Amino acid sequence: MQSILSKYDPITLDEMKDIRLMNRIDTKFIATTASLTELLEMASHAYRMQETGGERNMSYHTTYFDTTDYRMFYAHQAGHANRQKVRFRTYVGSNLQFLEVKTKNNHGRTKKKRIEVGDMDLSDDRKQAFLSEHLHCDTSLLLPCNENSFNRITLVNRAKTERLTIDTHLCFRNLLTGCSRELPNLAVIELKRDGLSCSPVLEMLRLLRIHPHGFSKYCIGSALTNGDLRVNRFKPKLREIGRFG
Repeated sequence: MQSILSKYDPITLDEMKDIRLMNRIDTKFIATTASLTELLEMASHAYRMQETGGERNMSYHTTYFDTTDYRMFYAHQAGHANRQKVRFRTYVGSNLQFLEVKTKNNHGRTKKKRIEVGDMDLSDDRKQAFLSEHLHCDTSLLLPCNENSFNRITLVNRAKTERLTIDTHLCFRNLLTGCSRELPNLAVIELKRDGLSCSPVLEMLRLLRIHPHGFSKYCIGSALTNGDLRVNRFKPKLREIGRFG
């Protein structure tokens, strides 16, 4: 894998500031790690790869919050518009930490709001003000439910109109049940675009028979590690993910 990553021209975080895509259209795909290797070979001429401190395959850690009745989990499973997620994300290499609220509206666009924070305690005034401004539910109902870790490669097309994130080595741990689950053979690919600009990778994905596939790390991680949740609408996704081992 390292030899493939070294083929890409680098792009720095400073260069990526103009393509933050905080209001965007997301399309997700899942693939085997073998298919991912083929995709990375094909895409090296059309994309640059984020590099920070000499690293190109970054480590992430995320803790998701939900209400005591799993309002966000069930809203996603039911396909509700204007659904939200709250998470605390750590960029392990740089030790930057953010509290984030993601909202998916009824036009299929994802809006992300975030603030840099030093810890996961939601009780201080600054975090409460941020959540009160952007979150649709009572913040007093939130509790940490599920955490995950993964490695991420980030590609940017040369026109700087889109970002492609590729997540591997997904590990989930449920903070309420204590159960854990790993998906070592699965890659989650997410294409993030502002609008419908031409995307070089879409034809590559089609040739490799990698098709769009919804995948929420919070919802899938919760469904895999909490047997008390109702997961009827996720069962087809869980069966397909099960084929990846």
